[in-house]
Amino acid sequence: MSEKTSFSVQTKDELARIYPEKPCCRLAELAAMVRLDGTVTLGTGSKMGLFVTTEYSAAARKVYRLLKDCFNIEGEITIKRQTRLKRHTLYNIRVPMGDNVPDVLRQLGILAEGSSRAIMPGIKKDLIRTQCCRRCYLRGAFLGGGSISSPDGNYHLEIITSHERLATSLASLINRFPEMLAKVSRRKQWYVVYMKDSEHIAAFLTVIGAHRALLEFENTKIMKDMKNQVNRLVNCETANLSKTVDAAMRQIENIQLIEETLGLNNISPPLADLARLRAENPEINLKELGELMQPPIGKSGVNHRMRKLEELAAEIRRRSLASQEEIKLAK
Repeated sequence: MSEKTSFSVQTKDELARIYPEKPCCRLAELAAMVRLDGTVTLGTGSKMGLFVTTEYSAAARKVYRLLKDCFNIEGEITIKRQTRLKRHTLYNIRVPMGDNVPDVLRQLGILAEGSSRAIMPGIKKDLIRTQCCRRCYLRGAFLGGGSISSPDGNYHLEIITSHERLATSLASLINRFPEMLAKVSRRKQWYVVYMKDSEHIAAFLTVIGAHRALLEFENTKIMKDMKNQVNRLVNCETANLSKTVDAAMRQIENIQLIEETLGLNNISPPLADLARLRAENPEINLKELGELMQPPIGKSGVNHRMRKLEELAAEIRRRSLASQEEIKLAK
């Protein structure tokens, strides 16, 4: 089992064990789960049936209990083991065909009011009038069609549906919470409601009540951020060290040129003293080099004298080049 699936399963398992206290919240959560995982079957006349399919046993038990509490319906649970490609178990909760099923579907916001067959395109407003119901609807939507990546990798949470209007309604519902921002994208025949910002994902987990998952998410995020910070510091120190070494090598080349042409004894004592110290200590930075001077000088003082040495070496090279040109002309 992959890390992504593992974290999603842990999160959904936690959510499936949270049972809403208020009847309105139970209806909202059931409505979302049926909307994302349900299939309506049509019979003769006005008769309809309903299937809800999930890969999670705890979610199946929750749907069964919610149907019983909200509508006094005892669904029939069947288990089917898939053997092709992905090996997993599917749990089907079946509501047999009956004259009462269309009314149930209207209350769940599946069928449009006043219609016997038309599907409601978005989310029924009565289901999400209060903050607690909005939280439960989002919990049911995540249980029905959501997934979350392991925080060890890239941050990503999504809910998928085949209905564009439902996707935009879900994104709008999420965005009613100021601490979150969801977007919608198309992926083949699916519409994906997603979040990639870690703060938004953490807020979503809080809203739907996944507190254990949130704790693991935040702990992993902290460790990940610490590792990234350490890596940045190491990279920065490595870059600084590389710059220091490169600068020191240029300075030593200048000093060697001055010593071979003019001699360090023939330049000013402050410059000569610094040149000898640099030649003896090629690995230290300017601040440390200044501390070795007698008397010690600051980094800016060392930098100033190094520029003087660099200008002197540049003048020696210029004169050497001019002399070579004169020799060529003489020939």
